[in-house]
Amino acid sequence: MEDLRLDNLSGVGPVTTKKLSDAGIHNIMDLIVRGPVELSEITGMDKDTAGNIVEKARLALVEGGMISKDFVSAAEIYKRRQEIGKITTGTECLDLLLDGGLETQALTEVYGEFGSGKTQFCHTMCVTVQKPKEEGGLDGTVLYIDTENTFRPERIVSIAKAYGMEPEKALDNIIVARAYNSAHQTLILEEASQMIQENNVKLLVVDSAVGLFRSEYLGRGTLSVRQQRLNKFVHLLVRIAETYNCAALATNQVMASPDVFFGDPTRPIGGNVVAHTSTYRIYFKKSGKKRIARMVDSPHHPEQEVIFALGDAGVIDPESDTKKKVTKSSKIPKLETGDTENEISTSDSDTVIDKKIEDNSDT
Repeated sequence: MEDLRLDNLSGVGPVTTKKLSDAGIHNIMDLIVRGPVELSEITGMDKDTAGNIVEKARLALVEGGMISKDFVSAAEIYKRRQEIGKITTGTECLDLLLDGGLETQALTEVYGEFGSGKTQFCHTMCVTVQKPKEEGGLDGTVLYIDTENTFRPERIVSIAKAYGMEPEKALDNIIVARAYNSAHQTLILEEASQMIQENNVKLLVVDSAVGLFRSEYLGRGTLSVRQQRLNKFVHLLVRIAETYNCAALATNQVMASPDVFFGDPTRPIGGNVVAHTSTYRIYFKKSGKKRIARMVDSPHHPEQEVIFALGDAGVIDPESDTKKKVTKSSKIPKLETGDTENEISTSDSDTVIDKKIEDNSDT
C-alpha cells in the first residue's frame, strides 16, 4: 500500500494529492480505474494534466508488475490466465457451465425473469467465495450492492449451515450497501476501491445492476441519458474487477419482446451497452421446479445449457435434490408387500414427471 500512495508519483504534490483524495481517489490504482476523462471531470483538471497523471500511474503499476506491459506474447497471457482465481458455485452443473466457477477479473451477468434463481445464486456465491482455496473458494469477503432490497441474511445463514460453515462468520464477511437511486448506486461503486483493498474483497455483487436506471429513466426521450450513465457504471464495474483481481457478478432484469413470434421472447434490459461490457452472459429460466442456465455469450465457453435446482444450500444439483426425496421416502416403514409396491409405483411416477420436466426444458 505504501508503494501505491499518490505522492509517490512524480509531479504529484500535496495540493494535487489533496484534490484527488477529496474526489475519492486515494491511491494509484484508483487513477487507473477512473481514467483521465473522469479524473478531469471530478477534479476540474484540464484533460492533458489528467491524462499525464494517469499515464504516470500506469507506468508505475507496470514497473511494479501489477498490470501487464503494452506488448506481451500470447504465451505470457495464457500463463497469467492460469493464475486467475475461480469461485465454485457449489454445484457440478454450474461449475461445468462456467468451466470451474465464477472467474475473477471479469464481469459475469446473470439475467432472467422473476423467480428464476438470480438472487439465490448471488447469495450462494457470497458463501462459497469464503471457502478456502483448496475447497474451491478464494478465502475472501464480499461487497454486496443491493438495489432492490432483496438481500436476506437469513438466507446466508441457511446456506452457510448447509456447507458446514459458521453463520456468524459468514455474515461478518459480507459488506452490504443499499442503493436508493442510480446516482447513489454509482457513487457506492466509485468509493468501493479502498474498502475492497482493506477487506480483501474477492466478490463484488450488484443485484440488480439495471433496475434503478430502468425505473428512473422512463420513455424514449431519456433513453440516451440512461444508456450513457449505465455505460459508465458497468465499465467502472469491469475496471474494478480487473484492477483489484476480484470477481464481479451482476444480475439483470428482462423484458418481453412483442415482435418475437417464434422462440423465447425474453430479452435482457440494457441493450448493447450491457451486452458488450459483460465478459460472460448467462440466462436463467424456470422449468417446473427446476431451473435452466444457458451460457449466452462468452469469449471461450461453449454455448450450452445445464439444469440446476434451488434448495437449502442455495443453488444445488438436481441430482442432490432427487437424492433428498429418495432419502425421505426411504424412512417410511414398510408394512406389507402391497404397500411396498405402492411406494415403488409412486417413486416411478415422480421419476416420469421429472423426466417430462427435463424433456420440456430441453425444448
